[in-house]
Amino acid sequence: MFKIFKYSTYDLLRSRWSYVYFSFYLILGFVLLFLNSDVSKAVITIMNIIVILTPLIAIIFGVMYYYNTKEFTELLLAQPIKRSKILIGQYLGLSVSLSLSLIVGLGIPFAVYGLFMSMVIFDFFLLLVVGGFLNFIFVALAFIITLYNENRIKGFGYAILVWLLLAVVYDGVFMIILIIFKEYPLDTFSLVVTMLNPIDLSRILILLELDISVLLGYTGAVFKKFFGTGMGMLSSLTVMFVWLIIPILLMIRKFNKKDF
Repeated sequence: MFKIFKYSTYDLLRSRWSYVYFSFYLILGFVLLFLNSDVSKAVITIMNIIVILTPLIAIIFGVMYYYNTKEFTELLLAQPIKRSKILIGQYLGLSVSLSLSLIVGLGIPFAVYGLFMSMVIFDFFLLLVVGGFLNFIFVALAFIITLYNENRIKGFGYAILVWLLLAVVYDGVFMIILIIFKEYPLDTFSLVVTMLNPIDLSRILILLELDISVLLGYTGAVFKKFFGTGMGMLSSLTVMFVWLIIPILLMIRKFNKKDF
């Protein structure tokens, strides 16, 4: 598994798409830190971009990678290597390479501006952790989609649909429900619905760390009310781990049963 992971990571880091992804976050970090005198505002802006853009890139990259390496995967399957090791090696290679592009791309501007010595480093670190979680989660979802769909067009279509549902449609439907049933106690319902969406959960996790009550919104305020800032963050991280583990288990289960 380690050799497959090493090869996949090295191959992906040499890809021009990795350089484009890295360059985007590098430029974004420099521009936002240059334009904002308040670093917290820069972190919030980066957060809004990460929680929307990172899942999209991860799920699209995941679909592209699976289809482009399908023949290589079939070659590996002909070798005396356990199936799960092949899949996990490729999955970790893609997820780690995307996360490295994100971490290094944003880390360089923060290092240049000397912000690693300030208290904002904790907010920045959480931002990178959330971005890493989203990469790993949505790459796993991409692999699940491709394992169930041999047709590339369907695979890309379902990937974009999943991203749209979680990033755009989900919040819209949630807000409509809150408006329609505003006369009823919806605190518990809001907590459950938020936990079912890793993108919303990531946003609340960062806002709880920044402790910006104005931007927390209804669900963030409910999190803070029920758990407090510390317990709210711990609960959010726990659910994020669950969101990470379940897709990986489903991915491995499907891969082991798939007839190539």
